[in-house]
Amino acid sequence: MNTVLVAGGAGFIGSHLCERLVREDKHVVCMDNFVTGNPRNIENLLDCPNFTFVEHDVAKPLPSLPDVDTVYHLASPASPIAYQRHPIQTLVAGSDGTHQLLKLASRNEARFLFASTSEVYGDPLEHPQHEDYWGNVNPNGPRSMYDEAKRFGEALTVAYRRARGIDTRIVRIFNTYGPLMDQNDGRVVSNFITQALRDEPLTIYGDGTQTRSFQYIDDLVNGLVRAMATSWEGAINLGNPDEYTVIELAELINSATGRPQRIDFQPLPMDDPRQRCPDITRAKRLLDWEPRVSIRDGLARTVTYFRSIMALVEAPSV
Repeated sequence: MNTVLVAGGAGFIGSHLCERLVREDKHVVCMDNFVTGNPRNIENLLDCPNFTFVEHDVAKPLPSLPDVDTVYHLASPASPIAYQRHPIQTLVAGSDGTHQLLKLASRNEARFLFASTSEVYGDPLEHPQHEDYWGNVNPNGPRSMYDEAKRFGEALTVAYRRARGIDTRIVRIFNTYGPLMDQNDGRVVSNFITQALRDEPLTIYGDGTQTRSFQYIDDLVNGLVRAMATSWEGAINLGNPDEYTVIELAELINSATGRPQRIDFQPLPMDDPRQRCPDITRAKRLLDWEPRVSIRDGLARTVTYFRSIMALVEAPSV
């Protein structure tokens, strides 16, 4: 049985990945310190014989762990609200945390995957964004703690591969949504769904013509697993190349919830990218991967989840 460490395994993406790997009969060691991860995300896995949870801050020296042959590094606050609330933890997760996990991978001769982000492209001057694009990033801006942590994490991962021969790969994750998202994480999909289900106006920052692409969580997890199986040294974009304006997304969510709401326009935050869309030519060629879940189907599943979790959280006490 393969033994896999998933750092950040109680987060939105990490918990879905843990569940996938457990189903595939991998022995999964999930590590999280719950800065942004949620114990509820993994509670259905705790009784599985091939699942082990370790509460630990990945940026600190690692505790005693079983020998692992695969390491996924997803440990980091990932939404703007979260990483701006925890700027230092975000930076050390990408720096010290990456170093701790790369040393572990080196000792165990394990495969290593660093989960980077489309944020390394900043407010891009190239569209769509290809992996060879170096980005347009403000190193001192309100997103810098996340952008620079991921850029450093990529550099350290590449350094370990070249200097130590570690079997590494890097994926750049574009906007992802689905069940287990934190309803208060400040991302546009969760914001819109939560506001719509509460019969509140949908808040759009700027004029709503900025574009994003949205991939469903199952598609991303499939891409992560396939990326781990490849030996490609460079970065690989994982995202959905279908592009929508924020206004178009609001209309889709109004339709998915069946409770149309008006739009409340607010000023655009500093360094908010005008366009964000991946070129996934490399993922198609190397991984035989592309998104399969349509945005309408994905949003329907996500709205169903949000209805259930909001009913639970907001139910009046007896």
